[in-house]
Amino acid sequence: MSGILDGKRILITGVLMESSIAFHAAKVAQEQGAEVILTAFPRPTLTERIARKLPKPAKVIELDVTNDEHLARLEGLVREELGGLDGVVHSIGFAPQDALGGNFLNTPFESVATAMHVSAFSLKSLTMACLPLMQNGGSVVGLTFDAQFAWPQYDWMGPAKAALEATSRYLARDLGKQNVRCNLISAGPLGSMAAKSIPGFSDLAKVWDERSPLQWDMSDPEPAGRGVVALLSDFFPKTTGEIVHVDGGVHIMGA
Repeated sequence: MSGILDGKRILITGVLMESSIAFHAAKVAQEQGAEVILTAFPRPTLTERIARKLPKPAKVIELDVTNDEHLARLEGLVREELGGLDGVVHSIGFAPQDALGGNFLNTPFESVATAMHVSAFSLKSLTMACLPLMQNGGSVVGLTFDAQFAWPQYDWMGPAKAALEATSRYLARDLGKQNVRCNLISAGPLGSMAAKSIPGFSDLAKVWDERSPLQWDMSDPEPAGRGVVALLSDFFPKTTGEIVHVDGGVHIMGA
């Protein structure tokens, strides 16, 4: 039986741990027939070790999305390996420690600028670096954490995710004529590397224990990974600029 990504070539960023959403997106993508290439920064060797746990081998390219030289060389490296791309997964986010954990009112602009560059502007940078590889159109999928709300401890990553969501909409607007879709998965909290970097993360996660209509499992990133793969597939051919929630339903709940 064929998979929903048969013949697709997918670039996936952000595979840092086996608990990463990106790892499960890569795993499910391979199981569904895709050829996958990974990018990593700052430790490609770590991603190479994690990649050995995937069903099939996957090449790892070093990519700092804030480095113009890295972005400029990406097209050639990917073309050499896969010939082109049908999909890109943006699973990149970072904020300095002084931008998280209850320090919102005291965070200096330099730290806010770093969070915005790495977590939001990089969606545009990565997409444009990969665009020449998507000659027949394609699907760009990013990962957000519902930016409609002010979450405990999340601080400047909240505005950074709001910027990411807006960036996705504008990319969807401008790239539609090239048949490139841009959508986001809004996942609930997971015990990933990103979560562990947030001081007081358990306060945020507690919201899901109390309010999720579907039982939420912080140790299971696969549902979010499946959501990414679904948006990479041809089953959403006319969906763009969308945010699909994989959060157990918390986003629908009132007080």
